[in-house]
Amino acid sequence: MQYTTLGQSDISVSRICLGTMTWGEQNTQAQGFEQMEYALEQGVNFWDTAELYSVPPKAETYGSTETIIGNWFAKTGRREEVVLASKIAGPAEFVEHIRGGKTRFNAMVIQKALDASLQRLQTDYLDLYQLHWPERQTNFFGQLGFEYPKNEPTDLTPMAETLEALSDQVKAGKIRTIGLSNETAWGAMQFLNLAKSMGLEKIVSVQNPYNLLNRSYEVGLAEVAYQESVGLLAYSPLAFGVLAGKYLNNQFPEQARITLFPRFDRYLNPQATAATQAYVDLAKAYDLSPVQMALAYVNQRPFITSNIIGATTMQQLKENIDSIHVTLSGELLTEIEAIHQRYTYPSP
Repeated sequence: MQYTTLGQSDISVSRICLGTMTWGEQNTQAQGFEQMEYALEQGVNFWDTAELYSVPPKAETYGSTETIIGNWFAKTGRREEVVLASKIAGPAEFVEHIRGGKTRFNAMVIQKALDASLQRLQTDYLDLYQLHWPERQTNFFGQLGFEYPKNEPTDLTPMAETLEALSDQVKAGKIRTIGLSNETAWGAMQFLNLAKSMGLEKIVSVQNPYNLLNRSYEVGLAEVAYQESVGLLAYSPLAFGVLAGKYLNNQFPEQARITLFPRFDRYLNPQATAATQAYVDLAKAYDLSPVQMALAYVNQRPFITSNIIGATTMQQLKENIDSIHVTLSGELLTEIEAIHQRYTYPSP
């Protein structure tokens, strides 16, 4: 396994991060336990979860993933071996079961959400606590360009207040570092500038989607990562499994995520499908599995802190983790860029 540092902290994290959002929906607790044990054996010490999980989000499974992780900690006593990250949900219509869908990033809500996560996780601290998506209206969750907000709420929490609330939780010892998710370059820089001007906690990471079908992170945020030492935690590196090629030719394998939950079809538009076919063909030409080529590409990007992989079977988990041992040649990378020029951001 390869390791890097979480921002400017002294926390060492594996280049591969264990994603957990299927536990409690597509995966049972026993299967989650098996994944955690195998991941640690392979040197994957960085795990990511959220109060929102499991996915798709619903009231019946709210917090179930954190509960499974907490039960494993209680059973094994191995909490100190893990760099653990979680997230607080933002406001959205699809999370009306979480604080009425009108959650805010103020001090009261942050403390309440954090304490509930810690209780489910059966730990007294998190190594990284992230804002799952912005409280304001901006471009994320499949929206490439920024559109001027209409009827934006007037009771949004000022970023300074949010950062102060998070910093207070660091002082209290409940979290070690803080980060953002589904954020823009402007949002990241606002938090960074506030930290500097107010003497508050500096964000160490931004968790955004990044894969061969969605490289929009490179426009703006990649420079932030370089200039400010705030690396990317890349989620959906396989584009919900699409880059494995298993949905090509209108195939929908039994128990596959998009088969079970058609709402996650953002990577199946005609342009994305054509790009996927090109990437799958390229991988085969170099005698690579499409999965390992797609993951190795993410692993090798200079702005990556960690690549968040997710699996529903042990076979998938092993292949995903083993991608750390794959190095793409300069020739192959050139061919990937040629495909990217033909199909640029087909699925933001």
